[in-house]
Amino acid sequence: MTRRIIVDTDTGIDDAHALLYLAGHDDVELTAVTAVYGNTPVDSAISNIARVLELAGRPNVPVARGAAGPLVGEAHIAFYVHGHDGLGDIWDDRPAPANLVEQSAAQLIVELVRANPGELDLLFLGPLTNGALALQIEPDLFTLVRSVVVMGGSGPFPKLGDVLMVDANVQNDAEAARAVFSAPRTHLLQVGVNVTAQAIVDEAATDRLRSSGTAWGEFSARILDSYNEFYRFAWGRRLSPAHDTLAAALLLHPEWITRSVTGPVTITGDGYVSRAHIAQTWEGAPLAWQTDDAPPTVAVVEVDFAAFLADFERVLTSR
Repeated sequence: MTRRIIVDTDTGIDDAHALLYLAGHDDVELTAVTAVYGNTPVDSAISNIARVLELAGRPNVPVARGAAGPLVGEAHIAFYVHGHDGLGDIWDDRPAPANLVEQSAAQLIVELVRANPGELDLLFLGPLTNGALALQIEPDLFTLVRSVVVMGGSGPFPKLGDVLMVDANVQNDAEAARAVFSAPRTHLLQVGVNVTAQAIVDEAATDRLRSSGTAWGEFSARILDSYNEFYRFAWGRRLSPAHDTLAAALLLHPEWITRSVTGPVTITGDGYVSRAHIAQTWEGAPLAWQTDDAPPTVAVVEVDFAAFLADFERVLTSR
């Protein structure tokens, strides 16, 4: 059965991998790709979508321009992670999509979902601003789709002593995250930094991509160079997590989820970091404060990373 997916993306390095990964599955239809700010400004995100769709052999997928900043406040752009163009600053040109539509990202999402009730999956790979704007147009949006998958959030509150990676997609627009995680839905899966930080593409995997002799593999390795350069200061090695591709993979392969927890999501902020946590401690106990009611979200806690990483390499060296 063909999965029909709308991808909302702030097209940085791991987003580009995720788009290629989805395009590498014959049973996936990229129904549309919508752009948002985050890893890079929204116009760079659009150019990067065009570059990846051309490489993937799917240049005519509809593309829409989305939000250039959060619902409240100013955009924070991760130039220091993804480069000024979002893909490591290794090209001089800025291609335009072959099929850039007139509608905004939110308008296109709502239009497609209303026209295809129960048939589409929504995959959010960047800040959730476009999702929140779409919900303003159609508050029941998430009840009209097959599923919603969010790369963002942090799962349940962590074990004592654990330190989580920054939850950038929630950090960029906590108000949009609150709207998304509180909206009525059919099924919403949170693939948070609590698991994506463990989906490590190491030096050997990068070398195999580079030496694959395929256009996809060489492209994937080339853009990884910038990402690995950033993450060497985290782990002392030139490797990086496949954040967004893991979310895409778990949309297609939910059997790789080996443990999850389900409950309402609470948005927390300490004045520096905002997160979207399932409202329970690691042990499953209630929190030390009263949280707002929200529909249940399924948060991934453990994954078959060996199966995912093998498929990551297989697909990204296949074309």
